[in-house]
Amino acid sequence: MAADLEEKTNRYGELLAEALEEATIAPPEGTPMAEAAADCYEMAASYLDDGNHFREQDDLVNALASFSYGHAWLDAGARVGLFDVPREGHLFTVE
Repeated sequence: MAADLEEKTNRYGELLAEALEEATIAPPEGTPMAEAAADCYEMAASYLDDGNHFREQDDLVNALASFSYGHAWLDAGARVGLFDVPREGHLFTVE
């Protein structure tokens, strides 16, 4: 079971890192929506940092939770139009 947790933690960490690379802020700069997008992006990036810290401490449960929360911030933002993201593939649930 520990091997499954490690594999899933690594997979979700990679997913979040890749999603952060692909997501770009969609609303025009200087608008309230662009500010909201920047806040969501910052939250996702912070959760990636937190997850990496937890993984370094061998706390895989909290690392996985952090990676999952971070990706949720990005995915939700993409669904409401805060981010331009790839529409195909495994990174986001938007169609």
